This record gives sequence, C-alpha cells and structure tokens, in this order.
Amino acid sequence: MDALTQFVLNPDHRELLGIVKGLRNGIVYGAKVRFPHALVMTFLFRSGSLRDKLWAVFKATRTHAQNLGMFVTVYKTAMLMLKKLSNDKEASYHSFVAGVVGGYLVFGKNNNINSQIVMYVFSRVVFGLAKSLVKHNVIDEPHQPFPVFAALVWGLVMWLFHHERSTLQPSLQASMKYLYLDSNHWTTLRNWLWHNQ
Repeated sequence: MDALTQFVLNPDHRELLGIVKGLRNGIVYGAKVRFPHALVMTFLFRSGSLRDKLWAVFKATRTHAQNLGMFVTVYKTAMLMLKKLSNDKEASYHSFVAGVVGGYLVFGKNNNINSQIVMYVFSRVVFGLAKSLVKHNVIDEPHQPFPVFAALVWGLVMWLFHHERSTLQPSLQASMKYLYLDSNHWTTLRNWLWHNQ
C-alpha cells in the first residue's frame, strides 16, 4: 500500500478527509442536477445564439455545483468545530447551527440558482415538519392531506401568476407564460398546432 493510500485510510484523518470528499460530492451532485435542468430550460425559453445558450448552461451548472460543494464544506466544517467545542460529542442543535451558518454564507446571495435551491429545500422542509408533527403525536394525521395541500399550492401560484407575476421566480414565470398565455395566440394552423408565434 502506498503512502497516499495509507494517509487516506488512516482513521485519524477521516473527519478532515470527509470534508474534502463532501466538497467533491457537492460539486459532482450539483453539476449532475443542474446541467440537464439548465440545458432544457435554456433551450426552451432563452433566446440568443447557440454560444450564448451554452455559456448560460455552463454558468448555471458551475454556480449550482460550486454552491452545493461550498455548503457541504462549510456545514461539515462547522459540525466538526462544534463537536470539538463540545468535548467530541455531537449535540442535536449542532446540525441546525451548522446549517444556518452554511445557508447564510453560501445561499444567502439572492440569485436565480440559490432561489431555486432554497425553494426546493423549503418545500421539503414543510413536508418534513408536517410529518414530524404527526410522528411525535403533536397533531393527528389529517384525512387526505395531500389533495388539500395540492389545491392550495396550485390556487396560490395561479393567483400570483395572474396578479403578482413579478414575485415568482423567472423560470416559473417563463414556464407558466408558455403554458397559460402563449396558448392563447396563433395566426395559422401551423402555429396553433406545431409551434408558438
């Protein structure tokens, strides 16, 4: 076994190497998630040259990958520091504090990529908190909760789209415009059936 492999496999280095591997995994995962999304959304809704579109896909992918990699790094570093400050014991509040620090430092800048990521995570948090309240018997499990939730979400988003459109994220606005407004306009059979004007 060579020296580098011995170093990587040494249990004394596991926590620090876990931070480095977390950075790597965040970058890889962020790129895997963002690239197909950016590719589809850019080519569906963005105008400009092929070069402009490819550059936009690259920038979105890079931003998502960097931010996710940095968040993992900040989070795992904060968790390690908090554990060391607590005599090598992990407390339940450590994950919250580390998440707050990482969220503020990495995702605190308001841009399209961060907005999408934060909204994605927020929707999962709301579901998770509701399930946690049921799991710990704080509230009873509602009868048929998902249809009510779906109805409220779609009612609210449609109202916002028609009356407060600028408050919605640009990619959602573009998708909804394509679905609900562009479908109202055509001048020929071809642009009614095949493509928009």
